Amino acid sequence: MTGPTSETELRTLYRDPSAGAANKAIDHVDQHVADFLARCPFLVFATGSSDGLDASPRGGTPGFVTVLDTHRIAFGDLSGNNRLDSFTNVVREPEVALLAMIPGLDETVRINGTAGLSTDADVLEACAIDGRTPKVAVVITVREAYLHCAKALRRAQLWETESWPEPAACPSPGAMLNDHIGLGVDPAVIDADLEKAYEATMWTTGGDE
Repeated sequence: MTGPTSETELRTLYRDPSAGAANKAIDHVDQHVADFLARCPFLVFATGSSDGLDASPRGGTPGFVTVLDTHRIAFGDLSGNNRLDSFTNVVREPEVALLAMIPGLDETVRINGTAGLSTDADVLEACAIDGRTPKVAVVITVREAYLHCAKALRRAQLWETESWPEPAACPSPGAMLNDHIGLGVDPAVIDADLEKAYEATMWTTGGDE
């Protein structure tokens, strides 16, 4: 494979960023970022360690990400598969990033910083959802926060329902799991079991993925 192998070589292929793009990151949570997070029901949480990188989807009712102060945000755990991939990475390496999204809005907010896991009662209470207090909360100290432009989501037509594929055209989760793991089970049975598990544990706490 040929291609640039240094930042100097890479920069020869692209123009310099505009002043607005180069200087758009702030080092704290201002009112605009706080307002965005208050309306955000979904984000992608990126972590890493010497074992590799991980990007995990996180969702909740709008505002499930709590602004603790102008430099810290937090969100609680909800039920997962107990692999603890993200949490394990956080205790090994605190550098994290997240991409926050609001349905129907093409712009996103990106946040980079360092994270830790908290079991402090006041933090857990701040991260409660409909009275459900998490076992653990992720607390992120913000180093950078900025608005990301709409181009990627517009190219993807992410919120335009007419561009969405028919569900029947995609393999079911049961079919994918059956083939990936070699379960030898009817995919329809796996799909039914998944739906039962979703219904039973959707809003329970614990078990980070």
